[in-house]
Amino acid sequence: MLFELPLAPTPSAKRDIRKTSPDDLKAFMVEHGEKPFRAKQVSEWLWKNTAGSFEEMNNISLATRELLAAHFVINGVAVQNQQLSADGTIKSAFRLHDGNVVEGVLIPHDTRMTACISSQVGCSLTCKFCATGYMDRKRNLDAAEIYDQVVRIREQCEAQYGTPLTNIVYMGMGEPLLNYANVVESVRRITAPDGLNMAPRRITISTAGIAKMIKKLADDDVKANLALSLHAPNDTKRNEIMPINEANSLAALKEALQYYHEKTGRKVTYEYIVFDGFNDTLQDAAELHVISKWLPCKINLIEYNPIENASYQNAEADKITAFHKYLADRGVQTNIRRSRGKDIDAACGQLAGKEKAAAA
Repeated sequence: MLFELPLAPTPSAKRDIRKTSPDDLKAFMVEHGEKPFRAKQVSEWLWKNTAGSFEEMNNISLATRELLAAHFVINGVAVQNQQLSADGTIKSAFRLHDGNVVEGVLIPHDTRMTACISSQVGCSLTCKFCATGYMDRKRNLDAAEIYDQVVRIREQCEAQYGTPLTNIVYMGMGEPLLNYANVVESVRRITAPDGLNMAPRRITISTAGIAKMIKKLADDDVKANLALSLHAPNDTKRNEIMPINEANSLAALKEALQYYHEKTGRKVTYEYIVFDGFNDTLQDAAELHVISKWLPCKINLIEYNPIENASYQNAEADKITAFHKYLADRGVQTNIRRSRGKDIDAACGQLAGKEKAAAA
């Protein structure tokens, strides 16, 4: 069926062109007397060249650009505000077309430059230690909005450090697997040759643990790494800090993760924040060691970053060291992840949308 639009739609009727399928865009071009290949040119400008306006498409005639502008909009993502941490981390408040704001972070490292991006405006999971969990979930981001965060952070990376962006983690605001279709489409666009052409092995999707969607990642053969925000070694403790565990127990997650590994052959990363007096004992380490045997994995021990709404504190350094040693001595690949960007509330668990939505 042809993609049909009135000749002169009102601004409110204009469609976001990046939500238009290639076939519909081609049909639109033909219907308006344009050559079919124009659709491919426009798509390249939108995704590969990351054009933010039709005026930038300088190998397309002015008449065609005016036609596009009369019928479509490009709902881009802009940097409303950015902060530079003493350690070089950059946090950005990204303004969306409807005035909502999400946050993203550029994390510089000696061997990699990582973009931490958001998938939802707010979050519905109410994890007790996470600032975003105390926000309401307003809506999902679409694939282009997720994509644009990467583009904006890539620009910051090149401007601030003169080096390319190397890694992407879906660890910002929101639960990626509750926005499954848009997250997967954004990964496809980011890795596509006619998109950002980034390697799938450089992308990690982090989830609080939605068992059926972990299986779907495997069934759909999504080309990205998987990380589970574990943070507790048993159901009792995990239920206390992550209510999602009540519907997605460790037994259910074990089954889903083993299914994922069997279908993809990929190992999983467990993210484990070490809280003072809660999950920092050698008994906790022993229980985590049992979990590490479920399938090939690595474990990241993460420093906690206190937030206003919660009373949790980071474990003492000697406790984290002993915890790490217990696992490493038993052959578990374990890393200690130091916090970055604490001074600008950009560290893990601190993204809370303090930058309020701007007036549209």
